[in-house]
Amino acid sequence: MPRRARPATVHTHGHTHSHGPAPRASRRVRITLAVLLIPMLLASVVGLVILWPHDAPERGTVVTMATPDAARTGTVTGPMTDDYLIPMKLDDEYGGENVWVMIGSEYANTGIDAGDRMRVQYIPEAEASGSAYVFQDFERGTPIAALTIFYCILVILVARWRGFASILGLLISFGVVVGFTLPALLVGSNPIATALVTAVIVMFFTLYIAHGFTARTSTALLGTIIGLVLTTFLSSWAVSSTNIVMLDEYLVQLGMMEPRISMRSVILCGVVLAGLGVLNDVTITQASAVWELKTVNPKLGTWELFTRGMRIGRDHIASTVYTITFAYLGAALPLLLIVSLVDQSVWITLTSGEIAVEVVRTLIGSIGLVLAIPITTLLGALSLTIGHHAEQPLTANDDATNPQFG
Repeated sequence: MPRRARPATVHTHGHTHSHGPAPRASRRVRITLAVLLIPMLLASVVGLVILWPHDAPERGTVVTMATPDAARTGTVTGPMTDDYLIPMKLDDEYGGENVWVMIGSEYANTGIDAGDRMRVQYIPEAEASGSAYVFQDFERGTPIAALTIFYCILVILVARWRGFASILGLLISFGVVVGFTLPALLVGSNPIATALVTAVIVMFFTLYIAHGFTARTSTALLGTIIGLVLTTFLSSWAVSSTNIVMLDEYLVQLGMMEPRISMRSVILCGVVLAGLGVLNDVTITQASAVWELKTVNPKLGTWELFTRGMRIGRDHIASTVYTITFAYLGAALPLLLIVSLVDQSVWITLTSGEIAVEVVRTLIGSIGLVLAIPITTLLGALSLTIGHHAEQPLTANDDATNPQFG
């Protein structure tokens, strides 16, 4: 019986769909990235040393109508009376007795129910007003801790090592803000320098910890830093030219407790840091998109990589602009409701007081990401084409398994 011939393998060349190992930037590109990024890191470290708040303000004590005892916690046991008194059982560590707690009228419509946890202060002098126990705040530690633990577990289960690394980077970022940024602003340090130093150091830690020491990460980091610099100086101009002033209770209290601090410095630094997360998101996504495009079709040149990457980038811009806008809209919703009750035009509303702060934050954040996407896409396209000859295939080593600074 004659042997059947095996079917011939057909090779098509119309479209390249190679799904081989991820491309790797040339040695020249990796050196260039290192030459650009290392001085930025060193400059940030020098700035950190120069701006370090050696003369940090002393911690004060909040003064009330009388010097209160330490806060006590307990559980609400019944409904509020017409005199704004709520029955509460103190925790066992505070005696476990049933007491009446005086609460401000502004909390009457917040939906306080039996079983809610509260913090109160014992002020004997307040007895004449109804009760010596005065409401301080709700006790939110347990639900917030539960949400935090659930979030961390979920991130690690879904993203695995990358998820754990991102949480570690977030903790380091929080440490930088608490240990450096806040004290530096409190002693009146330059807000632009403080914001830039904070942002660059945070990005170095978070990006490399979460995504590894690769050319892809370095490209995203460079795009992020360029976007940050542009955003910072644009924020400085916007805050100054719009004469933005926030007079909420926290800033007023801050000004009374620490006269050296500039309210505009707080606003400026806040605008820059508010856009940091979304800027990081779009740059790492764009860098990854360019790398994947090159993986699928290694023959793509610089311009082709850039134009195809920007197709993805334009979709990212469209969706992220909505994300930023509605994030700030949600934060400012109570204020918008108050302003909507005033008979004035929409334009006057959007340019008034604290609403203007949210508008400026939204616009600055959106401008930053719109600038960062083409910059990062171009950097990624150049990183994968410079130093490679037209007929020379890219190195088959995957950046993810062959870590390097650049």
